[in-house]
Amino acid sequence: MMSQMPQLSACPSCEWPLESGDRFCGACGYDLSAVPARPDDSPTIAMNGAPPGGPWPEVPHPPAEVHLPADLQGTESGGHEPPPPGPVGSPVSPVSGVRFDRSPEPDEYVLQAPDPRVAAGPPTPAEGTAPSVCVACRAGRVDDDGYCENCGHAQPRERDHMEQEAGPIAAVSDRGLRHHRNEDAFTLGTSVLPDGSPATFAVVCDGVSSATRPDDASLAASRAAADALLAALPQGTHPQQAMHESIVAASRAVNSLAAEPATAREHQPHQNAPACTIVGSIVTPSLLVVGWVGDSRVYWVPTDRSSPPARLTEDDSWAAQMVAAGLMNEAEAYADERAHAITGWLGADAYELDPHTASFKPDRPGVVVVCTDGLWNYAEAADEMAEAVPADAAARPLHTARVLVGHALDGGGHDNVTVAVVPFPTPPQGAGSA
Repeated sequence: MMSQMPQLSACPSCEWPLESGDRFCGACGYDLSAVPARPDDSPTIAMNGAPPGGPWPEVPHPPAEVHLPADLQGTESGGHEPPPPGPVGSPVSPVSGVRFDRSPEPDEYVLQAPDPRVAAGPPTPAEGTAPSVCVACRAGRVDDDGYCENCGHAQPRERDHMEQEAGPIAAVSDRGLRHHRNEDAFTLGTSVLPDGSPATFAVVCDGVSSATRPDDASLAASRAAADALLAALPQGTHPQQAMHESIVAASRAVNSLAAEPATAREHQPHQNAPACTIVGSIVTPSLLVVGWVGDSRVYWVPTDRSSPPARLTEDDSWAAQMVAAGLMNEAEAYADERAHAITGWLGADAYELDPHTASFKPDRPGVVVVCTDGLWNYAEAADEMAEAVPADAAARPLHTARVLVGHALDGGGHDNVTVAVVPFPTPPQGAGSA
């Protein structure tokens, strides 16, 4: 019945504007009665819970020393140690009343991105080959606009599923099973330090879904951070300082997106400025540096699984803030519906920029897993993440990234999923996936 149909402002297939009572999209013919109800998932949201701050913090000097314990205890830019991993299986609950101003469009769509665990061919056919076939009906030809000429379905977009290798490191990003677009982004890079030794880095960003243009924010932030790292590392900037500077550059890039034309603001006058989280890791032959703002994470998984894994970042979230202030224990904080509201992000409406950085000096080989909450929601504790990481991860980073994205999809895929795998120590230049 019409009363049971979801009220949509735009077609979930082609995003054509809809009128109240429409049964079919006037542009692509999509059957609006087939749109499923919104799932009870929890996208990345931000929380304006911190008091207004002053100007951005000055770039810190490189640390006087780094640590060399087997369990990877490190120094964080705020002067304290990163906390132990959060509780296993902490709930992912919807957050009410906190920057939850998303447009009334469904999160779940019939089409999904390709399964990352299945090796895929080139995303587009070579010139002169047969035209691509619709992923929905498997019969119609896909036209130049990306729609099936038989059933009218829009085909997966370029960012629905992305894979990349850069020397010895790799990353995979997937739209997941519940969202209509991928709001995550990543960049990978390799560099050479002044002494000739190699350095690799990965930057992962998660767009804040309650803001406008979150996909643009994450892409701009990841690219700006990578550009800053590629400029700073060859000049001899200490990796921890380079990481700090890259987060500042990413923040400026996201802030610049808020300067939209007046006509764009007229269509969505109540939207927040573009925003995203950021997390990154730099690996050299002897040093591991991480940096972040928000709730995306970095995990350390040693090759020798008899050694303990570790989580190297602390979430900028309501739950972490309550635990740090001693107002709740972890079980109480993560059971609260506000647990996963973020308290730090990049964007023009953030109260202040407070980049966190930490440096470590592992005494054994392993891999660094850099990921959004689309993955760690299904492997939150360090032990859980290590169990999901294949034993040959250092030798096969792209395979490992695919496996981890598949782990999130098998768990429900309620969010976009992005993961980068960076072997430690940095392999010689030219090494890659086996």
